[in-house]
Amino acid sequence: MEQLVSVRAGNVRLEGDFAVSDRASGVVLFAHGSGSSRFSPRNRFVAQMLESRGFATLLIDLLTESEEAIDRRTAQLRFDIDLLATRLVAAVDWLAAQPLTSRLPVGIFGASTGGAAALVAATRRPARVAAVVSRGGRPDLAGAALPFVTCPTLLLVGSCDTEVIRLNREALARMRSNVVLELVPGATHLFEEPGALDQVADLASGWFLQWLRAPEEKFSWAESR
Repeated sequence: MEQLVSVRAGNVRLEGDFAVSDRASGVVLFAHGSGSSRFSPRNRFVAQMLESRGFATLLIDLLTESEEAIDRRTAQLRFDIDLLATRLVAAVDWLAAQPLTSRLPVGIFGASTGGAAALVAATRRPARVAAVVSRGGRPDLAGAALPFVTCPTLLLVGSCDTEVIRLNREALARMRSNVVLELVPGATHLFEEPGALDQVADLASGWFLQWLRAPEEKFSWAESR
């Protein structure tokens, strides 16, 4: 059952949609991308599949309403990776304080600039963030944090998204953790092609099933492909 929640991040409060049950085996936090919000239909599609696989989910707005209004005019805050990562860390800490998710491993699913913010947040909470998936992300924007990412990371990029593929490969070369770059055949940046988003959701689910479950429940990501 989904509920509207409020997460304090410094001197602001962020709204989020939280879906959790007492049978959840892990929780996935969603970091939306440039110019988007927690209502992103692509992220919600992925969240629904994750929920069907036994995960709790938290889709959260990384900017307040007033900040979003500024960003619509300037497009600057969506590229403030430090700010976005700080907000994600606040959400990770909020999950640690909730009774049903306090002991659950956390995954972060980041899109576009949210992919970079997810990686930076993972370096700030390495004991809590167990895995990251980036969809059409800009991991290159994580910059100096890249070599310090310790959690398993899946980079998903459309095979037709040439420039983003290049940026992901550059980021991958700087990372030392378990990192996989997976190209979704025939997909462009927004994965709008028939079946493309289904592949994203399936690959992301397999990754989180592999890394967010207890050892005796571990699922082979390779088996999900």
